[in-house]
Amino acid sequence: MFEVLRGVDLILHAGDVGGKETLEALAAIAPVEAVRGDHDAGSGLPLIRELTVEGRRIAIVHGNRSRWVEEPETLLWTLSLGSYRPHAGLARDLRRRFVDADAIVFGHTHRPHVETLEGTLMFNPGAVHQWNPQTTARRLAQSPGWFEWSWLQVARHLRHYGTPSAGILTVSRSQIVPTVLPLESGSSAP
Repeated sequence: MFEVLRGVDLILHAGDVGGKETLEALAAIAPVEAVRGDHDAGSGLPLIRELTVEGRRIAIVHGNRSRWVEEPETLLWTLSLGSYRPHAGLARDLRRRFVDADAIVFGHTHRPHVETLEGTLMFNPGAVHQWNPQTTARRLAQSPGWFEWSWLQVARHLRHYGTPSAGILTVSRSQIVPTVLPLESGSSAP
């Protein structure tokens, strides 16, 4: 994964960092701007970063919504055995939160997403880590709480798991060009 980032000027991490070691390894490549994901409790990372690159305003946010939205959505996904799509309105929700951004980089879904909404680039590069039968079994062995345990029971039986990926934003004063890069192999689960 680190090879695809060689030569970049700045690394934006949209959360679920996995630990200080990950940030240190990334910082050896380029400066890092990271936000806290829903698996980064106690990391001290901010929930939001807003920065300007080449005159373009970029917001970075993990993308998880309040537990009052996330938990019912996850419950519906669990009860539907994975057929319900809980993050369908996420990009639009984020666009409403960051009305002045030229681009919004987000994570949370572990799925790549590139869309322009009302003139703003919505970019989720996907994730290096993807749930699969092995990573799900490892997480279940760590005795998660009942809510996580419930959706992991469904996740371990899914037929399609996401492809590990990273993303590159090429930023200039006139445009922001997103690229999603599929990776050969992902990292292990948290």
